[in-house]
Formats: sequence, C-alpha cells, structure tokens
Amino acid sequence: MDEDEWFRRHGLRPADLDPVRELLAELSGQGWEADTLLMRLCCIQLFNAGLLDDVLRIWDAKESSFDAHCSIDVQLLCGAGLAETKTYLAAHPSPEGADALEWLLGCEETGDFEEFSVTGRSEAYARYYRA
Repeated sequence: MDEDEWFRRHGLRPADLDPVRELLAELSGQGWEADTLLMRLCCIQLFNAGLLDDVLRIWDAKESSFDAHCSIDVQLLCGAGLAETKTYLAAHPSPEGADALEWLLGCEETGDFEEFSVTGRSEAYARYYRA
C-alpha cells in the first residue's frame, strides 16, 4: 500500500488509530527500505489525534532511518501542543524520551517552532493533501 491508497482509505483523521500505529511500527522496522511518505502520513494522522501516548511512536519512526528523519517533521511530535509534549517527554523515564526532548528543545532554539500551532499545522497538512 502506498501513501495515496492509505490516504484514500483513512483520510487525515482516522476514527480507528490502531491500524495507523501498526503500520507505522511495521514501516519503522524496515529502516532505509521503508516508504517514508507513507510513514509521514501516519505521523500526520497521529499528530491530528493529539495523543501524548503517540509522541514516542512518532519519534521512533523519525529515528528509524536518515530518510525518515528528514521526511518526518519535528513538529509532528507536538500534536498535543508544544508545552504539553515537552512536559510529557521530560517526565518520561526512557532514553528515547530524553533523546526526543533534547532534539525538540534544540529545534525550538533554532526557530523551528516560531508561530507553531497545532491548528495551523493541521490546516497546512490538510491543504497539502487537499482534504
């Protein structure tokens, strides 16, 4: 399945996120062979749901390969909001949580979150996919 087919089937706001999570985990395990455009779409779908439990899933996908790292925007970690995500990651006991927070803070420091809003980002993705 490619990005277009997944989008036709599920849109940007799927009612059931379990298939999205499963596909993202599968793709993340494929390393450099994964379809990063499809991974990005899955991350956008999770971003739109805004659940903190998905932050490290998105981070894992982002870190699965160089191509995925470049394709999956750091802002996609923040579907619940920037402050909420930083608080969540700061309290998370895993090394991945610390790594994600360090990257996020560095990106924030360099201006990647200027004028960031969940709504604005979501609208930009909807325009991109013409949803």
